[in-house]
Amino acid sequence: MAACSFDMQFMFVWAGWEGSAHDTRIFLEAIDNSTINFPKPPEGKYYLVDAGYPNEYGYLGPYKGERYHFQEFRRRGQPSGRKEVFNRAHSSLRNVIERSFGVWKQRWRILQNMPAYPYKTQVEIVVASMALHNYIRRRSQDDAVFSEYDRNPNLIPDDFLPDTVQASAVQGSQRPSRMDFVRDGIANSLMEQ
Repeated sequence: MAACSFDMQFMFVWAGWEGSAHDTRIFLEAIDNSTINFPKPPEGKYYLVDAGYPNEYGYLGPYKGERYHFQEFRRRGQPSGRKEVFNRAHSSLRNVIERSFGVWKQRWRILQNMPAYPYKTQVEIVVASMALHNYIRRRSQDDAVFSEYDRNPNLIPDDFLPDTVQASAVQGSQRPSRMDFVRDGIANSLMEQ
């Protein structure tokens, strides 16, 4: 699990979970376990999260069951209705995580085909390469990889596909959360603009 800032720096990483672990399980463990030191959003602020995460206070997800990804809007035209307008804006802002991972994976080719190192070493490579990613972002104004993604803010790596399986897996019937009302307010405001 990773969180990043809008300037494409990783501000939290928790590596080492099995690939079969569900995003929601990892997320809930990170925000509920005080020993993990997940940086909680300040009061009145929130993280943008994908549809695989619960829409709860401090974590704002998209509307489920509505178009979301840029590719869907390119294929089928402009958004219709407040939920799709919100989802397109949410996707536009949240694509920074895909772009951050794109830069990271493009720079560190070892991540594409991890050698058969011990599992602990593989986890350390992931964390160290993210730390170096941040260092390069802070220190190098002319980095070619970051420049490519900065020039093309809608550039999303090919290996990031819509998360439809996870979205449907957490879509149960729940009563509205506080963030559902925040999301509705933002969606209504976007429609008025």
